[in-house]
Parts: sequence; structure tokens; C-alpha cells
Amino acid sequence: MTVPRGPVDSSRVPRFAGPATFARLPRLDEVGHADVAVVGVPFDSGVSYRPGARFGPSAVREASRLLRPYHPGLDVSPFAAVQVADAGDIAVNPFDIREAVETIEEAASGLTEDGTRLVTVGGDHTIALPLLRTAARRHGPVALLHFDAHLDTWDTYFGAEYTHGTPFRRAVEEGILDTEAVCHVGTRGPLYGKKDLEDDRRLGFGIVTSADVMRRGVDEITGALRQRIGGRPLYLSIDIDVLDPAHAPGTGTPEAGGLTSRELLEILRGLAGCDLVGADVVEVSPAYDHAEITSVAASHVAYDLISLLALKEEQ
Repeated sequence: MTVPRGPVDSSRVPRFAGPATFARLPRLDEVGHADVAVVGVPFDSGVSYRPGARFGPSAVREASRLLRPYHPGLDVSPFAAVQVADAGDIAVNPFDIREAVETIEEAASGLTEDGTRLVTVGGDHTIALPLLRTAARRHGPVALLHFDAHLDTWDTYFGAEYTHGTPFRRAVEEGILDTEAVCHVGTRGPLYGKKDLEDDRRLGFGIVTSADVMRRGVDEITGALRQRIGGRPLYLSIDIDVLDPAHAPGTGTPEAGGLTSRELLEILRGLAGCDLVGADVVEVSPAYDHAEITSVAASHVAYDLISLLALKEEQ
């Protein structure tokens, strides 16, 4: 077995120097093949309020310079266990959402055709739809845990079918989700009306609110999520606004009363052993961030996702 090429040694090259890749990992073109690839999608033309998530991938990469190679919470050294590489960014048309969705799907399909699993950094939540299409083409309809303050199952915005608030309705309509194993986590805040919840329930989604996490605790919630997922192929989609604005101010549609970064990371770690096939972290808008709070949180979420995938590859 080829020994994976890991990140630049921070004891030899200071973290504020060296390559600007995620966690200072090698580029995909430097290693040829990766078991796990981090790819950016700098796209935010689907947002309905604050723009700026197109700058999310670069901000998350910059914040990831502080990450270290051993994950004590999961007892894994992900960069030594499997080959992880940075695949750069998928360049998409910022003026045509439909074309952008098609470009992301094509690029993701190309990156995963040899079995590579993706951790994608957005960008806005529109990008989840083409990523789910790619995962379902390879694995069949997938289970989904959607971490978000919002449902993202609305029908249209201003008549547009493809926005950051509609990807999971489109995914259900396209038959790419296993609707017996889909759930929102961390939802909260005002809705347009009770019909939003009724439509969401009809689509098959379960809901774990941020208040549920607070009242029931991480362990109980994680157990319930694992039971809902079972052994199905699982995709994780994480909107950073699932975190309270105190933990993630740099996002497009902040809502009070969210999860702490600790709660989110512990729930993710509780999913170790699940059949994770891909994941995304989206909606980091660095112009609204302070002291890289949001970017740091997102970089740690991405690191935990990589670690979960590394554990799966080791099995």
C-alpha cells in the first residue's frame, strides 16, 4: 500500500506560510488519486439575502491552516490513514444557475468516478442538489442528514426552481433521496406559514430542532438519527447557519437560537461507522465574519467529515 502524502509539517514550515490548500494538504494533481478530496464551489448566485458565500472556500482553506493531523475525538489520523487531497475549485457560471448546477454535477461525477469521496466547501446551498445527484448515481437513493436553520424544501423563490432554499424539494422530486431516511437537524426560527412544515412532512423529512438538541442532549439525538439512517448510504449536508450566530456570524441568513459548534461536532462524531458517501459544508460568507469565527468552525466541520470518511475507508 502506498503511504499517503500528508500535509506540510508545521514544525518545519510555519502555519502562516506554505501552500494555501485545505489543511495544507497536497493538491490532487500532485498525488494523482485521492480516497477523499476536498473541493470548493465558489458560487452564491442562489442566495435570497446576504451574498458572499462565493468567497467561502478560500476563507475556509485559510482557517484550516491551524488543523493538526491527529483527531483524538475519533482516534484517527485521517491524513495518514487515507490519501486526502485538495482538488481546487469547480469554476461555474455565476450568471446562470441552471448551467452552474450542471457544471457542478459534471465536475463532481468526474472527481468521484474512480471511487474518490468528496467533502465539498461552498458556496451556497444550491450546490447540494448536483452533489446529491452524483452520489445517487453511484449509490442509489441516499439517506440525508441536513444540518441547517432552515428547511430548504420550499418550492420556488420568485418563480426560480433552483435556489439555496429549494435543493431538497428538487432532490425528493428527482427520486435521489431515500425518503425513509431523511432528516433536518438544527432547524429554528420563523416560517412563512404552517404549510411549510406540512409540505416538508409530506416530502418525508423528519425534524430535529435546535431546541430538541438542547433539551434531549447530543447522545440521545445522535442515537435517534442513527436509527433513522440504518445502514443506508448517507450524505451529510451542513449549512453553517445551523450554528447560532454567536458561533457563525459569517453567513447569509442567520437565525438566533442555534447549535453550538461543540454540539454540531459531537453529533457528527456520533455518526462514526455510518456508510458516509459524501458531504458538504456551505453558506460561509466571510464578509460578515469576525476574527474568522465562522471559517474556523467550518474548517473543523470539514476536518471531522474527512475523519469520518477516513474511518470508513479503514474498515
